[in-house]
Amino acid sequence: MVGDQLSEVFDLVEVRGLLSGGFAIRGPWVSRAAVGISLKFIAVVYGRAQLVTDGIDGPIELAAGDVAILNDRSWLELQGGTGDGPPREVTPEENDPATRLIGIDWDTDDVILGGHVDLNPAGRALLLQALPPVAHIKTAANLRGTLHRLFEEVSTDRIGSAFAIRQYGQLLLLEVLRAYVEQTPLPSGWLRALTDERLRPALTLMHTEPGRPWRLDELAQAATMSRTSFAERFRTVAGMPPLTYLNHWRMLLAQRALRDDDVRVGSLAADLGYASESAFSTAFKREVGESPLRYRHRLRAESSPR
Repeated sequence: MVGDQLSEVFDLVEVRGLLSGGFAIRGPWVSRAAVGISLKFIAVVYGRAQLVTDGIDGPIELAAGDVAILNDRSWLELQGGTGDGPPREVTPEENDPATRLIGIDWDTDDVILGGHVDLNPAGRALLLQALPPVAHIKTAANLRGTLHRLFEEVSTDRIGSAFAIRQYGQLLLLEVLRAYVEQTPLPSGWLRALTDERLRPALTLMHTEPGRPWRLDELAQAATMSRTSFAERFRTVAGMPPLTYLNHWRMLLAQRALRDDDVRVGSLAADLGYASESAFSTAFKREVGESPLRYRHRLRAESSPR
């Protein structure tokens, strides 16, 4: 199933949606900030807001239930509210959004939540490539429901709320990407490939048996297409040839195994379909930028307590 493949990719790249701040405010307001992270999201729970950032032609209007994901932007400005007087400058309360979300007026307040998408380098490359400078996801039933449940956990400070906020942050990111796929024509890349019905049988084979030496005609036959038509469609949808995609998939699996397991490099090479350890090491270094052993040692050194 394509959903299972997307879940598998999410696990491999360790994608997580993390809530970092929020505020509720009435009357005219403006919030400005530098963006020091690759993927930041802004969610409007109640009210409305106008988003401006670098690299877009004009402001984006965000309604209640909308989410915007900023892809590698350097600054943002949000403004909203109605009434007389100059706008009030507001800064989200980092790491403790609940302090600014207590005692709100549902009829007049704008309620904004902010956060970021945390993932490993492989995931960062995949998601940055799949999203435009600003992905505007308009309100959808599941997305709005997840936003409201997340807001309730943030604002009520119930027992176990920290755990619940982390889980709803994950679900929010998943619902955002689902809605984005349904609402927007996708650029060529892995996310579009995983949602393409014609390519699904071939992708399932590559994901299920990555170590098998798949031939182009076998994959084309699984997709019930001619060899030429399959190769052309795959390149158009995924942005790369089928066997290049297979190699990228193998490298993602290799990175997870080197990070989480104690498998020997030679055994891993054989499992992923490489004729020798040296052939695998060469392919890994070309893809990741360092040898498998150096990659493993570096990650474990970084994760060890000082």
